[in-house]
Amino acid sequence: MRPSRDARRAGFGPIQRSEVHATNVEKRGSRSRPRLSDVLCWTALLILLGMSLLPFAMMLLLSLKTNADIFTRFWGLPQPARWDFYREAAVALRGYLLNTLIVTVVVVPGVLLFSSLAGYALARLHFRGRDEVFALIVALMVVPGILTLIPTYALVQSMGLLNTRWALILPYLAGGQVLGVVLCRTFFASLPDELFEAMRLDGAGDFQIYRYLALPLSLPTLATIAIMSTLGIYNDYIWPLVTISDSNLQTFTVGVTRFAGEFNLDYGPTLAGYVIGSLPLIVLFAIGMRAFVQGVTSGALKA
Repeated sequence: MRPSRDARRAGFGPIQRSEVHATNVEKRGSRSRPRLSDVLCWTALLILLGMSLLPFAMMLLLSLKTNADIFTRFWGLPQPARWDFYREAAVALRGYLLNTLIVTVVVVPGVLLFSSLAGYALARLHFRGRDEVFALIVALMVVPGILTLIPTYALVQSMGLLNTRWALILPYLAGGQVLGVVLCRTFFASLPDELFEAMRLDGAGDFQIYRYLALPLSLPTLATIAIMSTLGIYNDYIWPLVTISDSNLQTFTVGVTRFAGEFNLDYGPTLAGYVIGSLPLIVLFAIGMRAFVQGVTSGALKA
């Protein structure tokens, strides 16, 4: 067998070519075989994933059982499965879920609007005291929310807003902007200056630059803020409990505890209510997870 022209030109004969081919095959084989460290890493991740999903799986399982079935056959399958518990929970909790949805639909767009406007101003407009204002906003992030509970309650009470939806909307709208302003300002500051200068040379004003350049580029960051704001509103328990006494205006977190008390520790309907309450968050993360991760990495990690 005669070596090819390229092999003769490179100085390879038949033996040398076979050695090179064997080396390449050995490298490909070593790449295809998983390393021990990779196997251990994946095993640890699967164990952690299973430990994380086990409580949710048990909640699904126990939500289909009566108390007698839970106490006698805790790990067994429900016999029979009580799907009617979900119907009872859905009927009892739909008003609380609707109230939470109304508050979220009003608050989240406002948080996105004000956070993006403030973030753009702090990142791209030059005015006296700009850095000091941003430093104060960052300092607010280290203040625990429970410390502002009594002053905020006194303020809402003085405004006559107790036991109204405005008692939830206004504090959520004001408090939810802190993290949003930080993320938006950090993202806008990381964008190249040439983009903004090019639009100014074309005659665009600050609002046009904000509308047609900054906002489209910041969609992943805004999605992150929207998801985190929704989580904060949905999971809040203390503030709705102290400001809303009318059950017709109460949100889900307080409503589900009242629903659990109505059944006198009947675990099946209570856990069915918890499963129903977790579905909106699961859907939210399933839809926005990619934008959430992209927004965190592009907005929060860039300096």
